[in-house]
Amino acid sequence: MQFYLDFEKPIVELERKIKELREFSTENVDFSSDIKKLEKKAAKLRDDIFSNLNRWQRTQLARHTNRPYTLDYVNNIFTDWFEVHGDRNFRDDPALICGFARLDGEPCAVIGHQKGRDTKEKVYRNFGMPNPEGYRKALRVMKMAEQFGLPIFCFVDTPGAFPGIGAEERGQAEAIARNLREMAALSVPVIVTVTGEGGSGGALAVAVGNRVLMMEYSVYAVISPEGCAAILWNDGTKGPVAAEALKLTASDIASLGCVIDEVIAEPVGGAHTDPVGAAVQVKKSLKKHLAELRELSGEELVEQRYQKFRAMTLVAEG
Repeated sequence: MQFYLDFEKPIVELERKIKELREFSTENVDFSSDIKKLEKKAAKLRDDIFSNLNRWQRTQLARHTNRPYTLDYVNNIFTDWFEVHGDRNFRDDPALICGFARLDGEPCAVIGHQKGRDTKEKVYRNFGMPNPEGYRKALRVMKMAEQFGLPIFCFVDTPGAFPGIGAEERGQAEAIARNLREMAALSVPVIVTVTGEGGSGGALAVAVGNRVLMMEYSVYAVISPEGCAAILWNDGTKGPVAAEALKLTASDIASLGCVIDEVIAEPVGGAHTDPVGAAVQVKKSLKKHLAELRELSGEELVEQRYQKFRAMTLVAEG
Protein backbone atom coordinates (compact mmCIF):
# COMPACT_ATOMS: atom_id res chain seq x y z
CA MET A 1 0.00 0.00 0.00
CA GLN A 2 1.36 3.40 -0.99
CA PHE A 3 1.59 6.10 1.65
CA TYR A 4 2.26 9.77 1.00
CA LEU A 5 3.40 12.55 3.29
CA ASP A 6 1.61 15.90 3.12
CA PHE A 7 4.42 17.63 1.24
CA GLU A 8 4.54 14.78 -1.30
CA LYS A 9 0.86 15.09 -2.28
CA PRO A 10 1.23 17.90 -4.88
CA ILE A 11 3.75 15.71 -6.74
CA VAL A 12 1.46 12.69 -6.47
CA GLU A 13 -1.43 14.64 -7.96
CA LEU A 14 0.64 15.61 -10.98
CA GLU A 15 1.82 12.03 -11.44
CA ARG A 16 -1.78 10.83 -11.36
CA LYS A 17 -2.72 13.30 -14.07
CA ILE A 18 0.21 12.11 -16.18
CA LYS A 19 -0.89 8.51 -15.71
CA GLU A 20 -4.46 9.35 -16.72
CA LEU A 21 -3.34 11.12 -19.88
CA ARG A 22 -1.22 8.12 -20.85
CA GLU A 23 -4.20 5.82 -20.36
CA PHE A 24 -6.46 8.05 -22.47
CA SER A 25 -3.91 8.47 -25.26
CA THR A 26 -4.79 6.65 -28.47
CA GLU A 27 -3.71 6.78 -32.10
CA ASN A 28 -6.37 9.41 -32.74
CA VAL A 29 -5.86 11.41 -29.54
CA ASP A 30 -2.29 12.40 -28.76
CA PHE A 31 -1.54 13.87 -25.33
CA SER A 32 2.24 13.54 -25.61
CA SER A 33 2.90 17.29 -25.53
CA ASP A 34 0.70 17.71 -22.44
CA ILE A 35 2.38 14.75 -20.79
CA LYS A 36 5.85 16.22 -21.40
CA LYS A 37 4.77 19.56 -19.91
CA LEU A 38 3.36 17.87 -16.82
CA GLU A 39 6.45 15.68 -16.44
CA LYS A 40 8.67 18.76 -16.59
CA LYS A 41 6.44 20.52 -14.07
CA ALA A 42 6.49 17.48 -11.74
CA ALA A 43 10.29 17.21 -11.94
CA LYS A 44 10.70 20.90 -11.08
CA LEU A 45 8.19 20.65 -8.25
CA ARG A 46 9.96 17.60 -6.84
CA ASP A 47 13.34 19.37 -6.97
CA ASP A 48 11.89 22.47 -5.32
CA ILE A 49 10.20 20.55 -2.53
CA PHE A 50 13.04 18.18 -1.70
CA SER A 51 15.74 20.85 -1.83
CA ASN A 52 13.94 22.87 0.85
CA LEU A 53 12.83 20.28 3.41
CA ASN A 54 13.03 21.29 7.05
CA ARG A 55 14.34 18.96 9.74
CA TRP A 56 10.89 17.70 10.74
CA GLN A 57 10.02 16.85 7.15
CA ARG A 58 13.30 14.94 6.83
CA THR A 59 12.43 13.08 10.01
CA GLN A 60 9.10 12.13 8.47
CA LEU A 61 10.92 10.88 5.37
CA ALA A 62 13.26 8.80 7.55
CA ARG A 63 10.14 7.15 9.01
CA HIS A 64 8.29 6.76 5.70
CA THR A 65 6.24 3.54 5.66
CA ASN A 66 7.46 2.67 2.16
CA ARG A 67 11.13 3.37 2.92
CA PRO A 68 13.43 0.37 2.33
CA TYR A 69 14.21 -1.64 5.46
CA THR A 70 17.17 -3.92 6.19
CA LEU A 71 15.72 -6.95 4.42
CA ASP A 72 15.13 -4.82 1.32
CA TYR A 73 18.81 -3.90 1.26
CA VAL A 74 19.76 -7.52 1.94
CA ASN A 75 17.74 -8.67 -1.07
CA ASN A 76 19.11 -5.95 -3.37
CA ILE A 77 22.76 -5.89 -2.28
CA PHE A 78 23.73 -9.33 -0.96
CA THR A 79 23.36 -12.94 -2.08
CA ASP A 80 23.18 -16.29 -0.26
CA TRP A 81 21.44 -14.73 2.73
CA PHE A 82 21.19 -17.04 5.76
CA GLU A 83 19.41 -15.65 8.82
CA VAL A 84 20.44 -16.60 12.34
CA HIS A 85 17.76 -16.72 15.04
CA GLY A 86 17.83 -16.52 18.82
CA ASP A 87 20.28 -15.39 21.50
CA ARG A 88 20.70 -18.91 23.00
CA ASN A 89 19.36 -17.54 26.24
CA PHE A 90 15.74 -16.32 25.98
CA ARG A 91 14.23 -16.12 22.48
CA ASP A 92 14.55 -14.67 19.00
CA ASP A 93 13.94 -10.95 18.45
CA PRO A 94 12.35 -10.17 15.06
CA ALA A 95 13.10 -6.45 15.48
CA LEU A 96 16.79 -7.09 14.80
CA ILE A 97 17.68 -9.41 11.93
CA CYS A 98 21.11 -11.02 11.88
CA GLY A 99 22.81 -13.45 9.57
CA PHE A 100 25.43 -14.17 6.94
CA ALA A 101 25.53 -13.40 3.23
CA ARG A 102 27.90 -12.60 0.38
CA LEU A 103 28.79 -9.22 -1.08
CA ASP A 104 29.86 -9.88 -4.67
CA GLY A 105 30.90 -13.36 -3.64
CA GLU A 106 32.72 -12.35 -0.47
CA PRO A 107 31.22 -13.77 2.76
CA CYS A 108 30.15 -11.28 5.41
CA ALA A 109 27.83 -10.76 8.37
CA VAL A 110 24.75 -8.53 8.13
CA ILE A 111 22.88 -7.05 11.08
CA GLY A 112 20.03 -4.56 11.00
CA HIS A 113 16.81 -3.27 12.48
CA GLN A 114 13.64 -4.38 10.74
CA LYS A 115 10.35 -2.48 10.94
CA GLY A 116 7.00 -3.60 9.60
CA ARG A 117 4.75 -2.14 6.92
CA ASP A 118 1.26 -3.30 7.89
CA THR A 119 -0.15 -3.51 11.41
CA LYS A 120 0.47 -7.23 11.82
CA GLU A 121 4.11 -6.99 10.76
CA LYS A 122 4.71 -3.85 12.83
CA VAL A 123 3.55 -5.66 15.95
CA TYR A 124 5.63 -8.74 15.04
CA ARG A 125 8.74 -6.59 14.51
CA ASN A 126 7.91 -4.49 17.59
CA PHE A 127 8.10 -1.37 15.40
CA GLY A 128 11.84 -1.93 14.96
CA MET A 129 12.58 -1.57 18.70
CA PRO A 130 14.82 -4.43 19.89
CA ASN A 131 14.68 -6.20 23.23
CA PRO A 132 17.88 -7.31 25.03
CA GLU A 133 17.78 -10.66 23.25
CA GLY A 134 18.04 -8.82 19.93
CA TYR A 135 21.29 -7.16 20.93
CA ARG A 136 22.62 -10.42 22.36
CA LYS A 137 21.76 -12.17 19.09
CA ALA A 138 23.60 -9.42 17.20
CA LEU A 139 26.66 -9.82 19.41
CA ARG A 140 26.57 -13.58 18.89
CA VAL A 141 26.73 -13.06 15.10
CA MET A 142 29.45 -10.39 15.41
CA LYS A 143 31.63 -12.76 17.43
CA MET A 144 31.10 -15.52 14.87
CA ALA A 145 32.07 -13.10 12.10
CA GLU A 146 35.22 -12.12 13.97
CA GLN A 147 36.13 -15.75 14.49
CA PHE A 148 36.03 -16.36 10.73
CA GLY A 149 37.50 -13.00 9.72
CA LEU A 150 34.32 -11.71 8.05
CA PRO A 151 33.45 -8.02 7.63
CA ILE A 152 30.31 -6.84 9.41
CA PHE A 153 27.66 -4.61 7.82
CA CYS A 154 25.14 -2.99 10.18
CA PHE A 155 21.96 -1.22 9.05
CA VAL A 156 20.43 1.14 11.59
CA ASP A 157 16.73 2.07 11.53
CA THR A 158 15.10 2.26 14.96
CA PRO A 159 13.39 4.86 17.14
CA GLY A 160 15.29 3.28 20.03
CA ALA A 161 15.57 0.18 22.18
CA PHE A 162 12.27 -1.14 23.55
CA PRO A 163 11.63 0.46 26.99
CA GLY A 164 9.17 -2.16 28.28
CA ILE A 165 9.25 -3.66 31.77
CA GLY A 166 10.20 -7.09 30.45
CA ALA A 167 13.10 -5.64 28.48
CA GLU A 168 14.38 -3.84 31.57
CA GLU A 169 14.02 -6.98 33.69
CA ARG A 170 16.09 -8.96 31.18
CA GLY A 171 18.89 -6.37 31.21
CA GLN A 172 18.29 -3.92 28.36
CA ALA A 173 20.93 -1.46 29.58
CA GLU A 174 23.48 -4.24 30.16
CA ALA A 175 22.92 -5.71 26.70
CA ILE A 176 23.45 -2.33 25.04
CA ALA A 177 26.52 -1.54 27.15
CA ARG A 178 28.06 -4.93 26.41
CA ASN A 179 27.57 -4.46 22.69
CA LEU A 180 29.28 -1.05 22.83
CA ARG A 181 32.27 -2.55 24.59
CA GLU A 182 32.53 -5.65 22.44
CA MET A 183 32.02 -3.84 19.12
CA ALA A 184 34.82 -1.42 20.00
CA ALA A 185 37.23 -4.36 20.20
CA LEU A 186 36.25 -6.32 17.07
CA SER A 187 39.26 -7.11 14.88
CA VAL A 188 37.31 -7.15 11.60
CA PRO A 189 35.95 -4.24 9.50
CA VAL A 190 32.64 -2.88 10.77
CA ILE A 191 30.65 -0.60 8.44
CA VAL A 192 27.46 1.00 9.73
CA THR A 193 24.76 2.59 7.57
CA VAL A 194 21.95 4.65 9.10
CA THR A 195 19.13 4.00 6.64
CA GLY A 196 16.21 5.58 8.48
CA GLU A 197 16.04 6.52 12.15
CA GLY A 198 19.12 6.33 14.33
CA GLY A 199 17.60 6.60 17.79
CA SER A 200 19.74 6.83 20.92
CA GLY A 201 21.41 3.75 22.49
CA GLY A 202 19.07 1.47 20.61
CA ALA A 203 20.88 2.51 17.43
CA LEU A 204 24.36 2.88 18.88
CA ALA A 205 24.34 -0.69 20.20
CA VAL A 206 24.93 -1.87 16.61
CA ALA A 207 26.65 1.28 15.33
CA VAL A 208 30.18 1.28 16.74
CA GLY A 209 31.89 1.00 13.38
CA ASN A 210 35.11 1.86 11.59
CA ARG A 211 32.94 3.72 9.10
CA VAL A 212 29.52 5.20 9.82
CA LEU A 213 27.44 6.22 6.81
CA MET A 214 24.07 7.97 6.62
CA MET A 215 21.45 7.97 3.91
CA GLU A 216 20.61 11.47 2.71
CA TYR A 217 17.17 11.54 4.35
CA SER A 218 18.01 9.59 7.50
CA VAL A 219 18.27 11.07 11.01
CA TYR A 220 20.57 10.32 13.95
CA ALA A 221 20.01 11.67 17.46
CA VAL A 222 20.19 10.89 21.18
CA ILE A 223 16.40 10.97 21.41
CA SER A 224 13.37 11.25 19.14
CA PRO A 225 11.97 14.76 18.56
CA GLU A 226 8.75 13.80 20.34
CA GLY A 227 10.66 12.42 23.32
CA CYS A 228 12.80 15.54 23.47
CA ALA A 229 9.70 17.76 23.34
CA ALA A 230 8.03 15.76 26.11
CA ILE A 231 11.06 16.29 28.38
CA LEU A 232 11.72 19.94 27.57
CA TRP A 233 8.17 21.26 27.25
CA ASN A 234 6.04 18.43 28.60
CA ASP A 235 4.38 18.40 25.18
CA GLY A 236 5.19 15.63 22.69
CA THR A 237 3.33 17.47 19.93
CA LYS A 238 6.19 19.97 19.71
CA GLY A 239 8.28 17.42 17.83
CA PRO A 240 8.86 19.77 14.87
CA VAL A 241 10.35 22.40 17.20
CA ALA A 242 12.53 19.78 18.90
CA ALA A 243 13.74 18.46 15.54
CA GLU A 244 15.13 21.89 14.69
CA ALA A 245 16.91 22.07 18.04
CA LEU A 246 18.34 18.54 17.80
CA LYS A 247 19.95 19.14 14.38
CA LEU A 248 19.50 15.47 13.58
CA THR A 249 19.68 15.32 9.76
CA ALA A 250 22.49 13.75 7.75
CA SER A 251 23.81 17.17 6.68
CA ASP A 252 23.76 18.35 10.31
CA ILE A 253 25.69 15.30 11.50
CA ALA A 254 28.16 15.57 8.61
CA SER A 255 28.91 19.18 9.58
CA LEU A 256 30.27 17.95 12.93
CA GLY A 257 33.17 16.48 11.00
CA CYS A 258 33.85 13.35 13.07
CA VAL A 259 30.62 11.42 13.66
CA ILE A 260 29.92 10.05 10.17
CA ASP A 261 32.13 9.37 7.17
CA GLU A 262 29.76 9.79 4.24
CA VAL A 263 26.26 10.91 3.31
CA ILE A 264 24.85 8.54 0.69
CA ALA A 265 22.73 10.32 -1.92
CA GLU A 266 19.18 9.06 -2.38
CA PRO A 267 16.96 9.14 -5.47
CA VAL A 268 15.09 12.43 -5.80
CA GLY A 269 12.05 12.08 -3.57
CA GLY A 270 13.71 9.65 -1.17
CA ALA A 271 14.79 6.01 -1.14
CA HIS A 272 11.16 4.83 -1.08
CA THR A 273 10.62 6.17 -4.62
CA ASP A 274 13.34 3.88 -6.02
CA PRO A 275 14.47 1.20 -3.53
CA VAL A 276 16.64 -0.57 -6.11
CA GLY A 277 18.38 2.66 -7.08
CA ALA A 278 18.96 3.47 -3.42
CA ALA A 279 20.45 0.00 -2.85
CA VAL A 280 22.83 0.52 -5.77
CA GLN A 281 24.18 3.67 -4.12
CA VAL A 282 24.52 1.93 -0.75
CA LYS A 283 26.34 -1.03 -2.27
CA LYS A 284 28.76 1.28 -4.05
CA SER A 285 29.62 3.01 -0.77
CA LEU A 286 29.93 -0.26 1.18
CA LYS A 287 32.37 -1.69 -1.35
CA LYS A 288 34.46 1.48 -1.40
CA HIS A 289 34.83 1.66 2.38
CA LEU A 290 35.40 -2.08 2.73
CA ALA A 291 38.25 -1.93 0.22
CA GLU A 292 39.88 0.84 2.26
CA LEU A 293 39.46 -0.99 5.56
CA ARG A 294 40.87 -4.19 4.09
CA GLU A 295 44.25 -2.42 4.04
CA LEU A 296 44.30 -2.33 7.87
CA SER A 297 45.31 -5.13 10.23
CA GLY A 298 43.08 -6.30 13.06
CA GLU A 299 44.98 -4.18 15.58
CA GLU A 300 44.80 -1.15 13.30
CA LEU A 301 41.05 -1.60 12.84
CA VAL A 302 40.53 -1.58 16.61
CA GLU A 303 42.75 1.48 17.06
CA GLN A 304 41.09 3.34 14.18
CA ARG A 305 37.64 2.65 15.63
CA TYR A 306 38.80 3.76 19.08
CA GLN A 307 40.28 7.00 17.82
CA LYS A 308 37.18 7.70 15.72
CA PHE A 309 34.85 7.62 18.70
CA ARG A 310 37.32 9.38 21.01
CA ALA A 311 37.42 12.27 18.53
CA MET A 312 33.71 12.87 19.10
CA THR A 313 34.38 14.10 22.64
CA LEU A 314 35.23 17.76 23.24
CA VAL A 315 36.37 19.07 26.61
CA ALA A 316 35.95 22.76 27.32
CA GLU A 317 38.24 24.12 29.99
CA GLY A 318 37.25 27.42 31.52
